[in-house]
Amino acid sequence: MKNLISLILISLFIASCNVSTENNCVQPTITDSLNATNNFYDNTKIYNLPLKQISIEGEIDNPGFVDFSKLPIRSVAVKETLLSEEGKKFEGAYRYDGYSLHDILNQVIINKKNKGEFRPIVDLYIQIENDKGEKVNISWGEIYYTNHLHEIIIASKVMRIVPTKINKLWPLPTTSKLIVTSDLITERNISNPVKITVKSYPKSFVTIKGLKPLYSPKIDIYSKNKLVETLTENPKNLQAEKFNTIFYGQGRGVHSTKPITGVLLKNILAKNVDCNQKNIREGIFVIVAKDGYRGVYTYSEIMNRNDQSEVLLVCEPESNHNGIFKIFPTSDFFGDRSIKGIDRIYFSAKEQ
Repeated sequence: MKNLISLILISLFIASCNVSTENNCVQPTITDSLNATNNFYDNTKIYNLPLKQISIEGEIDNPGFVDFSKLPIRSVAVKETLLSEEGKKFEGAYRYDGYSLHDILNQVIINKKNKGEFRPIVDLYIQIENDKGEKVNISWGEIYYTNHLHEIIIASKVMRIVPTKINKLWPLPTTSKLIVTSDLITERNISNPVKITVKSYPKSFVTIKGLKPLYSPKIDIYSKNKLVETLTENPKNLQAEKFNTIFYGQGRGVHSTKPITGVLLKNILAKNVDCNQKNIREGIFVIVAKDGYRGVYTYSEIMNRNDQSEVLLVCEPESNHNGIFKIFPTSDFFGDRSIKGIDRIYFSAKEQ
């Protein structure tokens, strides 16, 4: 009887594929149409999203094209939401299958333009361009320093996540897509990516290795190269947040197991940096210490998260070294972008 039911379901599915006008319907080998498992993300049809050839270039020694045949398939679930005149417009909930940027970039050989001035790779980011010329920036930290690996993908398949009481069928995409799972407003999810470019932040800073004391009494904040604010203390009107954490560096391992208290950096930056499509897609912050150590963050990983993994700004006015400001990205596994002795923050969304 069970085999008969299975044959009927397969026949119905094949028939639906033959009359489908939405996408290329593919055999849903992991689709659970009978709800026999507890997985909410395998209950509807899976559709192909045709991939375009993608080149990798930029500050690397081995440019070329992505060979998807050698890469594992990763799956993510996304609630897609775009900007509109009314605010946020919900577009649909989907499971996407595809290839993670972590895997795609895993064997590129970095050759930074600024390696003579600054060797660490925490100022790297990648720019992804699609066949329409639209561009999206993603920091190296979002791909390789994060607690959650393989959650930025180039999607080659899609499945609706359908609410069971209303059976709402969200519109299906018809092309491959870049999917950034941690974004609240999903403007970075552009269609048909065709080029990945590895870049280091192009602005030069004097680097003084081993500077002691590493101390700056203030942070100057720049937007589009214009000084917009100077901080000498945590703003009084912002609530302090306390995070329990294990501070772990890529090189030296455990530094601390103590809680870290600070204010959300996004609440300080928001009044000088607009939330718009260009900033969400292309916005870059570079956070610079007194000794020239710097790290790159995208607008979205500071200002546009859906996972509450915030970036803290910590002010320790009593510190005569490594002070008075430092940042702590709670989304990162490694602490290498936890910059101390900060004296400048720059923001730009122009072509880097």
